[in-house]
This record gives sequence, structure tokens and C-alpha cells, in this order.
Amino acid sequence: MFTQKSQLKRKLVKTFRAGKLHLTYKSDKAVQIIMPKIHRIQIGEGRYDYVFTVPLGLNPADVESKLWLFHAQFGENIELIRDNKTFILSVFTSDIPNSLTYNYNNYEQALANKHLPILCGQGRGGYVAYDLVEHPHLLIAGTTGSGKSTQLRSVLTTLIKSKSPDDMHLYLADLKRSEFHAFKNIEHVQSVCTDIPSLERVLKYLEKELQRRGDLLDQQEQTHITDLPTAARPPLIIMCIDEVVLLKKEKKLMQTVENISSIGRALGVFLILSMQRGDAQVMDGKLKNNLTVRMGFRHTDGVNSRITGTPGAEQISRETPGRFLLKLDKLTELQSPYLELDKARELLKPFKSVDLPVESKTSAPPPQRQLPTAKTKQAPKQEELSIFGVLDDE
Repeated sequence: MFTQKSQLKRKLVKTFRAGKLHLTYKSDKAVQIIMPKIHRIQIGEGRYDYVFTVPLGLNPADVESKLWLFHAQFGENIELIRDNKTFILSVFTSDIPNSLTYNYNNYEQALANKHLPILCGQGRGGYVAYDLVEHPHLLIAGTTGSGKSTQLRSVLTTLIKSKSPDDMHLYLADLKRSEFHAFKNIEHVQSVCTDIPSLERVLKYLEKELQRRGDLLDQQEQTHITDLPTAARPPLIIMCIDEVVLLKKEKKLMQTVENISSIGRALGVFLILSMQRGDAQVMDGKLKNNLTVRMGFRHTDGVNSRITGTPGAEQISRETPGRFLLKLDKLTELQSPYLELDKARELLKPFKSVDLPVESKTSAPPPQRQLPTAKTKQAPKQEELSIFGVLDDE
């Protein structure tokens, strides 16, 4: 390991010298060269990372302007990130795959220790996932055939396999009646809405649930649902709406969606929205700002990709379906896992609930855990809210 790091260090120093990325002081007797300081070299699976700082007097912009030199030395699969005078140079030893078949067992390490693990895909450094609780609300956008729909299927299937139905509830809306057939009667899924009236009932329920959870946090003097004792913690909720642009004219419903995006994080209520193309009337104001994560699959043009916050997605080739840009802390290119509908059905079989009449599952809000009365104040009685018929059979 020491020998390997020494070789990697010499390679970076050689790059500094070739690009004259150093300070030079001359005197009558000698020439002194001050190189950038290499603080750390970290070798990981499929990558290695350098951390270095430039000396005072050397313009950090000079390093960025010589990115071509780093490509010449280390290859095309690199990433250079700057924070003031500090740089992280990541060198990836493998490229992004052109296709990726879904295999849940391969992702367990990436999904570990996350409240709501969102599986993204594979990049140059391996599999990528993040926690929806830490990075609330997700937008998935892309034109027909780009991989958007299979990514949505993959994300939801992974959540179901990762979490107990006691800890996570899903509310799905599919106004095109084309995407969520596989998720009906799954234990975690509280409703699948296929028309505006049923979605309106669910969103009214969620409005009341936001209020109830806010009252609960006040009673327990906590700031986030995940800070509550396990006995009192309600399940995390995800409202997933496919083709949210179909709600553009439903101002009242869109206001509720926007409210969830504004206050949902602390209350444990999150959004996953999808659309085929960017729509400035939908992606405006608070909603756009509060969707902290974006997945941009192939877009038709640069205007749409800028609206969805993934500039460059219009350049993704038709030859690589499933390729997308992830906007988390920065834009990262990834390949999404392809999950066929039949395979998703097979993976979800263990989570099928006992067939009950639709109203049995959706006629009232799900039961909430209660703290022992000796330790807490008595919570006000919860109002029963009927959302009868939300789960529509086609």
C-alpha cells in the first residue's frame, strides 16, 4: 500500500511540474520551487482520491484551467472539485456501464444505515444511494424511452424491500393508469390513485396528518419525527405522483403538494415526483426550490433540462437508455438499474397483503404508535378521516 501511494504521489507531482502549477523563487544561489501540498491519498474500490492545497500566491483558478493536463495524466474518468484553496482529485479506474440489470443483493452496502434509502444507480466509483430523509423530495424527469419509468419502479421496489410496512407508508398517484400496477395490494402501499377525486382525498388526509404530526412534535418538544422515541414514532410517508404535470390546472392540489415540500421533512412526509418534460408552470417557486434532488434522464432540449435542474441531460445519447444526471450536492452521471415489470412483480410477491375489500385498507388513517401514558401528555383524540375508495381497480 505504501509503495502504491508513493507511485500515485509521484504521478500527481509530475502533473504539477508539467503544468507549472507551483511557485518559483529565484536567488543568486538557488531556485526554490514550492509545490501544492498533498495531504492525503485514499485508495478505494474502483477509485483513488487525492486531497491537496495550493500554496499562498498560486491562483487556484490556474489548477482548474489545466484540467486537460489532469486528463492527459490520469485519463478521462476523473473529477476535480475545488473548495477555496483545497482540491479533491478523484480518479476512477472503471467507466460507467452502458447497461445495468437490477440486483437488490448488490446494493445492500450502499443502502445500509439510511432511513429511506433511494437507490440511484452505478457511477464510476460504484453504486450510489442516498437518504430521502437527509435530502428530502425527489424529481425524476426524462422523455419517453429514457429510463424514467423503470427508475421509478426500481426506487419504489427497493424502498419496499428495505423497509418494514410499520416504518414506511407509500401513497401512489398514477393518473395515466400505466405505471403502478405492480404495487397494488402491497403491505406498504396505502393507496394507488388513478383519478383526481381519489388523489384529492389522499392529499386532504395528508394535510390533516401534517397537522397531527406537528402537534405531536410540539407535545414531545422535538424538531423531527425521527427524534421521537420508537414507541411514539409514526411511519415515514412518501407521496409519489407520476406525471405531476397533469395536476397543473389543479391549483388546490398543487398547493398541498407545495406545502408538503415546504414542511414535510421535519414531519416525516416526503415527495417523489416524475414528469416527461420540464414545465415552468409546475416547477416554479417553492416547489422547485424544495425538490432537493433531481434525476435528469434524456431531455428533448436544453430548455427542459434547465427547468428540471439537470443541465446537460439533453446531451444524453439515445443509445444509452437508463443514463441520467443526478443532482445531489453536484451533478453526477450515473447508469440506472433496469428492472423489468415481471421481475418487479416477483420481487414484490412476499409483500402482498391479504386481499381485503378496498375500503378496509383505506377507510381511515393508518394506526399510529402511542407513547406510554405515564411518560407523556395525553394526545388529543385523532379525528377519523375517510378516504374510502382511494385504491381504484382498473
